[in-house]
Amino acid sequence: MKTEQELKEIVKTRYAKIAEQGKAENASSCCGATAPSNKVYNIMMDDYSDTEGYVSDADLGLGCGLPTEFAQIQKGDTVIDLGSGAGNDCFVARHETGVEGKVIGIDFTPIMVKKARINAEKLGFNNVEFREGDIDNMPVSDDVADVIVSNCVLNLVPNKQKVIKEIYRVLKPGGHFSISDIVLVGNLPEALREDAEMYAGCVAGAIQKTDYLQHISDTGFRNVTIQKEKPITIPDDILIKYLSEEKINKFNSGDIGIFSITVYAEKPGTKLTKPKLKLENISDEPCCTPDGNCC
Repeated sequence: MKTEQELKEIVKTRYAKIAEQGKAENASSCCGATAPSNKVYNIMMDDYSDTEGYVSDADLGLGCGLPTEFAQIQKGDTVIDLGSGAGNDCFVARHETGVEGKVIGIDFTPIMVKKARINAEKLGFNNVEFREGDIDNMPVSDDVADVIVSNCVLNLVPNKQKVIKEIYRVLKPGGHFSISDIVLVGNLPEALREDAEMYAGCVAGAIQKTDYLQHISDTGFRNVTIQKEKPITIPDDILIKYLSEEKINKFNSGDIGIFSITVYAEKPGTKLTKPKLKLENISDEPCCTPDGNCC
């Protein structure tokens, strides 16, 4: 069994390569990590092309949902995107929060952070920044974010509970998150669970749906809601690398399910609004007298 750090290094190395791949190649594989399937459809991702704020150069085809669609971002919000990649979800969030808000993307792959910064500079977005760091130890102070989003990333982190606690820490009281991720119903075949490529491909690192939701509740979040759920089918031409034909048939006809879910939850507390400056007259008397003396 690999250690947490070994698994992180596998993901970091693989995603450095993924950053240089084309969107079509990423979209036809498991989060860009496995060899592409010859099936002509996307295995994980949802279509962003009609989403306001979408930037095609920043879309690497690595997501498994559209968390920003459900995130209820308001003008002026501070939004954090976990595992920000080349910046796609950050730029969509920036459209929602406006120039008066702020968006922070966090990614632990240096080349991804570099690509995202280049994209932001091309767009002239001065209120979008990208920080290099682990999402289970975020380079962010306490109580900073109004909203947190993430797209197919938590499943890549060995210690999900630690990430969820970090999300709780950096959210403001009354803040919330909307996160798309991969979860399981039933146990994956051992060959899939132990393969490093499938771990980097979002599937082997996924945990049971019930456990995932329980971790969120146990951390203290309330109003935990599944906003969207869809089944994920891994094509046989990917499975054949790991399973015999007999085991593929059993896998496809069994009780095992792989799902993309978008989960919403709130941190308890009252969300503070920025006070508006109110100017009041101290006195009804004129401030300056005719002889030139002013208060």
